[in-house]
This record gives sequence, structure tokens and C-alpha cells, in this order.
Amino acid sequence: METKTKISYIVAALILITSFGLMLYSSLGDSATMDELAHIPSGYSYLKLGDNRLNPEHPPLLKDLSAIPLMFLDLKFPTQSEYWTKYINGQWDMGRIFLYESGNNADQIINWARLFPMLLTVLTGLLLYVISKKRIGSAWALLPLFLFSFSPLVLSHGHYVTTDLAATFGLLLGLWTFSNYLKNPSKKNLIIAGLAFGISQLCKYSLFLLVPIYILLAFIFWIIHLYQIWPDLPTSIRKKVAVIKFFKTIGFLLVIFAIGYALVYLVYLPQNINYPAEKQASDTEFLLSSFSGGPDPEWTTCKTWTGNLLRQTRCLANINIWMSRQPILKPFGQYLVGLFMVFQRSSGGNTGYFIGEVSNTGWKSYFPIMFGVKEQLPSLILMALAFLMAIKNLWKASRDKKDVQRFFGWIWQHFTEFSFLTFIIIYWFVSIRSPLNIGLRHLLPTIPLIYLLTAYEVKRWWKGEKQYFFWTAWEKIKFHLKFFGKLFFKTSFITIILLWYFVETIFVSPHFLSYYNEIAGGPANGYQYAVDSNYDWGQDLKRLKEFTEKNGIEKIKIDYFGGSNLQYYFGNDFEPWQSSKGQPNEGEWLAVSSTFLQNSSGQPILDFIIKPKDSYSWLKDKIPYARAGYSIFIYKF
Repeated sequence: METKTKISYIVAALILITSFGLMLYSSLGDSATMDELAHIPSGYSYLKLGDNRLNPEHPPLLKDLSAIPLMFLDLKFPTQSEYWTKYINGQWDMGRIFLYESGNNADQIINWARLFPMLLTVLTGLLLYVISKKRIGSAWALLPLFLFSFSPLVLSHGHYVTTDLAATFGLLLGLWTFSNYLKNPSKKNLIIAGLAFGISQLCKYSLFLLVPIYILLAFIFWIIHLYQIWPDLPTSIRKKVAVIKFFKTIGFLLVIFAIGYALVYLVYLPQNINYPAEKQASDTEFLLSSFSGGPDPEWTTCKTWTGNLLRQTRCLANINIWMSRQPILKPFGQYLVGLFMVFQRSSGGNTGYFIGEVSNTGWKSYFPIMFGVKEQLPSLILMALAFLMAIKNLWKASRDKKDVQRFFGWIWQHFTEFSFLTFIIIYWFVSIRSPLNIGLRHLLPTIPLIYLLTAYEVKRWWKGEKQYFFWTAWEKIKFHLKFFGKLFFKTSFITIILLWYFVETIFVSPHFLSYYNEIAGGPANGYQYAVDSNYDWGQDLKRLKEFTEKNGIEKIKIDYFGGSNLQYYFGNDFEPWQSSKGQPNEGEWLAVSSTFLQNSSGQPILDFIIKPKDSYSWLKDKIPYARAGYSIFIYKF
């Protein structure tokens, strides 16, 4: 192994170790976030009880991994609670009882459950480095790894028991192994691609988008391959070769999907075995009661054309309900109900705050603007540079008479990069059109892809154009002086950018979730753009408790948004509060989560209504006394 490669491996290891340390430090100080209240008990019940009735709208892989350390703890799980026996998907109440009301140590459970998400984040970074190393070399592969490992977005969601980082891992693994199979077809690579696809489907339902993307990429590859070999094929066999390759493409796609969903079935099977069939069927029927226009007891949508394509898909829900009653098909039934629930939710939206407005129908500008204010400014500068370089290179190529041939040739040589770019475009397009605007975290799967493509273009910019022929020795000297001068400038520029990037991450630590860049005025002012999982997900409750203890506050009124429990941490030293109760008396303390504050005081749009009593109008001109972290505003009256 070359010394340069050895050094790159050492640096990569140091980056990953440091990243893990930052996540661990943040995790120990963070209270439970909103989604963890549902994910943690769900994963525990899957492994401990073999019953996956809770939280079906998210696949099990990340929750399973998070629950592994909990298997070695002596925990009480409330299976006698009506939220388990009678309720349909009583995930939030089960989470509250399991963590805070069953005599368990909530902080111990939360901290241990976060171990595997952090390890999976490190593994994702390692996978990104391995892919980058193959595409741009071991030294330059450190650039996307560095950006990924020290991104506040990654560091925040990477240490929570949520599915966004798992989706990032699944997507990266799935796209890479699929493009690798296309370039290097073999039985081994086919099986690996199939297993990777199955893993992706176990990470997050949004990665079902890989199904049409795989099909699209496979046929693009088929077209380009035919274009390259077409001139060398005898005219008599051209059509035959095209047809054979067409059916081979369909064949290996079917094999990949079959392997992937076989893995999905095998993972769901032991976690579904103790979920009673009748309970699962009734739960499924209720959860899909509004799917595609509601119930169809006569199975009309499966028998005849209704004249409405959306209504016709109700047949899928009927089949799903039927599958949930069949012992051998129950695991697939549970997978499908989660998938269909996601389809329902992604089209339904969620109440949210965005730059002074409150709505439940979303904003088309949400994700582009949030990316511009949540992504670090140094990385945005690198992305802008990479984009300009890509445009410049495309412009040069377009002036060539053989531009189509060059374009196809580039795709053939860089099919991995082309696959990444295709996914980014489609995923962003789908996300922007969706009314579900509750966090930039939904774009996390595209972030490492963007970093790798950025590094690819930055490397080309850094290397510049070489010259091999000179008329005189003086011309040669002048060229090299200019070349190395530019190289020194470019190296200094990249070094300053990365130093800025790292220092900013260190300064915001451990409050990674609340990070906003300089465009938004930093984390102190980020709440003015968006809250929820962008800023305030309940992570600062333990910091609020520390504040009350440090300041000798005997009792505080609290309006809290998150996955923690006020009674568990404050006992009788708090009073639940909300805007409608009015302003506290003089001398009293009030803490309000910024998510509730912004959702209630923003300007409602598109028929959304906020009642005056719920608007926190009496807080608009009052300056907070302090904050717990960045997300919980503390007032003294």
C-alpha cells in the first residue's frame, strides 16, 4: 500500500472517530426528540415480543438496531396497557408509558438506543469514503467524507433514533451496488445489488422511489450500450441483439427486486409472528380507511374500471387487508400498510411554520430555501464552484460536433455519478412537490451524493488544464510558475473553506439540530425561518431542567414540544401551560418551545385558522430572559 493511501486511511479514521465523539457529546445532553418517543418502544417490541403493531409507517431496520442494546437491560414493557391491547398504533402513548411511567430509567434507555444510529452514521461515512475513493482517489475522497462527517445536519439526525440517516445509508448502498452491477455484471454483483436494494427498503419507505429509478437507469444504460456497439454489429442481427438485451434488462431487474423483497420478508417475519392476524387485519383496515377514497367492501376497484385512476388504487388496500389475514403473507401485509400510510401522509401535508407563515399545505420554496439557510456557507460556496465548473465543461462539450457521442461516453464512464445526479434531481422534484414540509432532514439521503459530486468537480478545478508542448524553455518556465501559483491559491482557498466549516461545527456543538448558517443570522435567529425538526424537536428539555436548578427556580410554567416527559424530569416543579391560559403573574417563569411559539404566532395562510386566544399575542413584545439550548424560550414576568 502506498504511503499516500495509508495516510488517507488514517485521516479518514480520525475524521470518523471525531464525528462519533461529537455525536456522543450531543446525544448525552439531548432529551428525547418527538419521533424517538415512537421509534424506541417500537423497536424494543419488535425484538422482544415479535409483534410489530407499533409505528408501521416506518420500516424496522433502524429501530431494530437501536433496540439491540436494550435487550440486555432489565426493562418493563407495558403489554397490559390498553394502548397496546385495544388501541390502533398507540405508539405515542406506549412510548410515554414505556420510557417514563413504568419504572424504567428513561435516560439510560435513550442513550443506549442511540448507540447504533451513531455507529450507522459512521458506517455511512465510511461507505461514502469507499465509493469516493474509487471515483476520485483516496486523497480527494477525504473531502466528501469531511463535509459529511462534520455537517450539523448529519451530526444532529445521526445520533437520534429516527430513520433519516438510515435512509441515507440505504440509498448510498443501493445506488452504488446497482450501478456497479450494470458496469460489472456477474452473479455475485447481482446478489449484492439485490440484498442492498432490500436493505434500502428496510430503511425508509421513501426509498421505494428506487424502484422506478432503477428501471430508468437500467434502460438508460441499455440505450447507451446499444449506441456504442450498434455500428460494429452486422445489420442482420442488430434487432435481435437489441431485443435480447432488452429482456435481459427486465430479467435482472426482476431478480434484484425479488432478492430485495425476499430479504424484506425474512426481516419482517420474526417481528410479525406474534401479531395476531385478526388484530393486524382490523388495524390495517382502520389505518387504510381513507386510502384512495375510502372502503370498497364489494372489491369493485379490483373487478372493473371506475373511471378514476386514484380511486382504482383502492384495490391495493383491499389486497393488503386480505394479506394481513393470511399467516404466510402477514409480514408482507405489514410492510405494505406502512408503505401505503406514507403515500397517504406525503399527499396530506402537516401543520408547519415557514418564514412567518403557518399552513398545512406546504410551500414549493420550502426545501430550496431551507437548504440555503441550513447547509453551511463554506459547503455552499464549494457547491457553487462545482456547479459553475460543471456548466463550463458542459458548454465546452456542446461546441463539439460530436457532443451526443461525448455525452453518452461520459455517462458510460461515470455511470455512478450519473446515477447519483439522477436520484438527486428526481428526489428533490418529488420532495418539492410534496406538502409535507416538516424538516430538511427529508433531503438527507441526497446530501452525501451532493458532497461527492461537489468533490468531483472541485478536484477538476484544482488540477486545472495541463500543457504538454512548449515552443521555448521560457514559455515552459512561465507556464509552470503560473500553474503552481494557481495551485497554491486553490489549495489555500480549499483549506480556508474546510477550516471555516470545521470551526463553525465545533462552535455550534452540541446544538447541531438548531444550526442555521450566516444567511439566516446563525442558530440564534434560525427559528424565524422554520422550527420543528429543523430547530426544535424537544431536544433541550434536560437543559431547561439544568437552568431551573442553576437559577433556583422552584416552579416554572412550560409549554413543551418534544418526546420527553415533563413530569418525569420536573416532578411537581412545573405547571403545564398554553397561550389560552394567558400571561403568568409577576415574578413567575414561563418556558415555551419555539415550535409552539412560531406555529401559534405566524400568519395563517390558505384558510388555515389560528384562534386569537392561541396566538401568544401577549409574548410578541416580550424579550426572553434566556434560552434552554437555542430552542426553548424562557421568560420571567
